Amino acid sequence: MFNYNGENYQIIIHKKNIKNMYLRVKDDMNIYITTNYFTTNGEIQKFINNNYDGICNMIDKIKNKNEKSKDFYYMGKKYDIIYNSTNNVYIEKDKIICKDNNMLNNWINVKTKEIFLCELKKCIVNTKEILPKNISLRIRKMKTRWGVCNRKNNTITLNSELIKYDIPTIDYVIYHELVHFTHANHQKEFWNLLSCYVPDYKNQKRKLKGE
Repeated sequence: MFNYNGENYQIIIHKKNIKNMYLRVKDDMNIYITTNYFTTNGEIQKFINNNYDGICNMIDKIKNKNEKSKDFYYMGKKYDIIYNSTNNVYIEKDKIICKDNNMLNNWINVKTKEIFLCELKKCIVNTKEILPKNISLRIRKMKTRWGVCNRKNNTITLNSELIKYDIPTIDYVIYHELVHFTHANHQKEFWNLLSCYVPDYKNQKRKLKGE
């Protein structure tokens, strides 16, 4: 066990045919050490002692990340989730009141479709001179992309996580994908055209990167 700030953390050791010893703390808050088959317990303990401060820093970073992941954002604003016996989801100042997570998730899914479709229609009207007809919308959770433009079937796919952001940021992603119907790549002409619809696109890019 590893003790830090009065809490104990489990140490899990994996032995492999490697030369060096490696250490990391994962999201499950366990400490993982990978080392050679012939490394003694004493050597492992010395390695832990020598890296005590580094382990503490890793634990703090994981805890901070986990705390942030519990924050609930909707349309660019942070909310506290309050559970009670209500049959509907409603917003009261900085709180969202609902019965349980299933009700909240269903509500978010409905709102996401409504808002994304409404914003897509608005953006299409503003860019109709550069677009093909009958553009359709898809929504799904994506790990590495905020939006995707499929020029073959005239489809825009938006990351469901965008519902956490405000309308200007959602619109930026939509315009970004719509401009791809004219410019497939991110060449100079692409950014020049995008700036006509989103003059502050650089700020929106930084926001999505968490900068």
